[in-house]
Amino acid sequence: MLVTDYFVLILSIVLIVAVLLQNSTEDATSAFTGESSDLFKNRKLRGFDLFLNRTTMIAAILLFIFVVLSNGLDSFRPWD
Repeated sequence: MLVTDYFVLILSIVLIVAVLLQNSTEDATSAFTGESSDLFKNRKLRGFDLFLNRTTMIAAILLFIFVVLSNGLDSFRPWD
């Protein structure tokens, strides 16, 4: 395994934990009925929710970059 593979593993765990810790803003019944009266309601994130939101975005972007790097570097191993 390359170093990028370890980064992918760590970032995927961070992303899963960050998503699981986020609070749900929607009711589960609105997903099935399709009604959402406050679809475009402005809601400003603050505190820990803002931290989790930013952590999720940064981890997702870094995960994508490291997966692409890992797959690209995997094909250029001269020692295999």
